[in-house]
Amino acid sequence: MRLLLVEDDDHVAAALSAVLRKHGFAVTHARNGEEALKAVLPSGDAGRAPFGVVLLDLGLPDQDGYQVCGKLRKLTSTPVIMVTARSDVRSRIHGLNLGADDYVVKPYDTGELLARIHAVSRRATGGDAEDTGSLPVVGSPAEPLRLGSVVVELSTRRVSVDGTPVQLTRKEFDLLALLAQRPGVVFRREQIISEVWRTSWEGTGRTLEVHVASLRAKLRMPSLIETVRGVGYRLVAPAAPTADG
Repeated sequence: MRLLLVEDDDHVAAALSAVLRKHGFAVTHARNGEEALKAVLPSGDAGRAPFGVVLLDLGLPDQDGYQVCGKLRKLTSTPVIMVTARSDVRSRIHGLNLGADDYVVKPYDTGELLARIHAVSRRATGGDAEDTGSLPVVGSPAEPLRLGSVVVELSTRRVSVDGTPVQLTRKEFDLLALLAQRPGVVFRREQIISEVWRTSWEGTGRTLEVHVASLRAKLRMPSLIETVRGVGYRLVAPAAPTADG
């Protein structure tokens, strides 16, 4: 697999590139955002395989890493893993909203990084709902799911609140659709990760937490998705309005 490593520190890049090549990756090193954007543009070499993953450090000298992520997403659908020292949930949500597929917080374990690279690669190239655009659906996919003021259209992958469209990322929609098909049912964390991320790797759990937090914020309904401590999550459908208002 070809991998684009965007890292301004040559010593860090050299050490990481050596590890990645040892594990079978063909690494291209970009030292700043401009080099990264040029690297993903189509080349004249028709036989050259596209990048399988972009490993993007956010601390770049010429552009903010978040800006580079947004620009990369407009140029390519290649999975992007952000590498950042910013561990707060807000920063991670911002990265995911810009189109990042995953993130790794420094300092990280090399084994964890490799596992995340392989995970996003599998999701992008093999049978992942993110590419097919659908998850297993209960009942008729043509029938919208109505949860109080929230409407989830499985067939068109659209969500609205009080008639106003809400823009969700692919994984956010898949997560909401899974929970919304069985309101009140508790989904174990492992089950959600298996069905939405198509992996059993435990490290995806933190990504799940970030996606749940992002959904609560975007829908402006913090109580819609309830955390069942030690187990997982469930969707709590809002009560239907009564005739008395």
